[in-house]
Formats: sequence, C-alpha cells, structure tokens
Amino acid sequence: MKYMILIHTNLSLWESLPKAEVDRALGNHAKMIEETKASGELVRVEGLAFDRTYVEFRNGVPAVTDGPFGEVKEQVAGLFLIDVENLDRAVAISGPLAEYGVVEIRPVMEEAGAEM
Repeated sequence: MKYMILIHTNLSLWESLPKAEVDRALGNHAKMIEETKASGELVRVEGLAFDRTYVEFRNGVPAVTDGPFGEVKEQVAGLFLIDVENLDRAVAISGPLAEYGVVEIRPVMEEAGAEM
C-alpha cells in the first residue's frame, strides 16, 4: 500500500532551535530514510522550500494568491512516498518526522481504491 507522508512544520520553530538540536533531529530523519531505502519501503523523498505560491480560480480565471491559509505558520516542509504493508507501518515510519511538527499520512488513491 502506498502512502504519502506530508511533514507540516513551523520554520520559526526550527530557526529557534540550537544547531545541535537541529542536527540531531535531521539525523533521525536521515536514519529513517536510510532504513526505509534499505527495506525497499521508500519510493521517494523530497524536502520543500518554504517559498510558496497558490493559484485559485477567481471569476473563472486562475489567479495567484497568498493562499487560503495566509495566517497559518505551519507549512508543508517535505514529503515521503512509501510503499508499506499497512497504515501501522506508515505510522511507525512517521514517528521521527513528527518531532517538531505534524505529520499527515494519506493513502495514494490508486492503491487504496479511494475516490475523490
């Protein structure tokens, strides 16, 4: 079963942490990446820049906006695509990623048989 893991975090929080703590936390991310690569569960991993652009339709025309959540401090900082046996395994993999943020786990629709 494929799951997308989205990491939501607050850049200001990370900027306030001592470098040693940032290195420790990111080291845990790297360890999880290596473990899931070795097990064949990691399909793809990407870190995302904190710049963002939203496009939405206004009066039938695409418009660039500051987004529907302009006041929210948390942003999507990274994503992992994993292929694991079940949701419990996806939750276990996500643990280290949630240390300084919130992790969202979503099944990939074609794999889960989910519909929009």
